[in-house]
Amino acid sequence: MNEVEIIDNTFLRQFETTVEGILAKIEYSSQERKVFLTKLVVPEEITREGFKEDFIKSVLHRIQEQNLRVVPTSPQIAGFLRKNRQYKEMLPVGIRI
Repeated sequence: MNEVEIIDNTFLRQFETTVEGILAKIEYSSQERKVFLTKLVVPEEITREGFKEDFIKSVLHRIQEQNLRVVPTSPQIAGFLRKNRQYKEMLPVGIRI
């Protein structure tokens, strides 16, 4: 995995990274020790191979370090979690994807 440098912009409630001057973000909301990942925005100009996956992994690692649970409401992020079962333990009890 290529680690992506993440900034947690709490004011805008999004995790951000910049690639070649272009902003990519994952919007979120948080509630009761859960982080709801609501939207993944990666502009078409970011063409680096595997960037989306690396970005999502980096955000999940940041959330994991804080001992929070993750609820993927974005279809792209839910699909990523479906394919990468090692993150299954981050889901709250009763949430299946």
